[in-house]
Amino acid sequence: MGRRQAVASQLEEMFARLQAHFGPQRWWPAETPFEVLVGAVLTQNTSWNNVTIAIQRLRQAELLSYHRLASLSEAEMAAFIKPAGYYNVKARRLANLLRMIGEMYQGEPERLFSDDLSKARRRLLEVKGIGEETADSILLYAGEHPVFVVDAYTYRICYRHRLIGEECDYGELQELFMVHLPADPQLFNEFHALLVATGKHYCKKTKPLCAKCPLGEEMQLNP
Repeated sequence: MGRRQAVASQLEEMFARLQAHFGPQRWWPAETPFEVLVGAVLTQNTSWNNVTIAIQRLRQAELLSYHRLASLSEAEMAAFIKPAGYYNVKARRLANLLRMIGEMYQGEPERLFSDDLSKARRRLLEVKGIGEETADSILLYAGEHPVFVVDAYTYRICYRHRLIGEECDYGELQELFMVHLPADPQLFNEFHALLVATGKHYCKKTKPLCAKCPLGEEMQLNP
């Protein structure tokens, strides 16, 4: 079996094992694509529990729409999203993102979500404070584009299972999934969510629980 086929087979088995263990993840937990966009910014450097509180405050104030949120000043926005942490920074990033949508997509987030993948990704990455993980989360979970989201859990699991080297960067790790798996947004959605669940429950940073992990240690490729 060639290396490429071996990697594809390992990824497929990883997905099957995690899906059997955790079941459907139904991620991203949001009521609208716009809520996903907001949540993708708020979740930077914080736990999802804190983001949920901030999202709920925005929902209760009926601010989870482009025009209502864009009408706020950064200070007003920061006050609502305070539970998400780094609220002044995140308010500025949200404002930058909303401004881009206003200028490039006539204030209609749906136009961003339905735009050509490469163009939409480029425009998102041009927004100050929007990195690759945030941009790809918006494109996958809100726009349903076939782009794989990479995060610290993805890196940790793939490195420990010898799918990547220590110096692997975001683009290389993303390519690992996008080259070896079908370009299916639903597959990418579920796989990423399952990797997050695995990282949280088993593949911990300092004390991994390999013996209990559904992936186990035996799934490592030969050098």
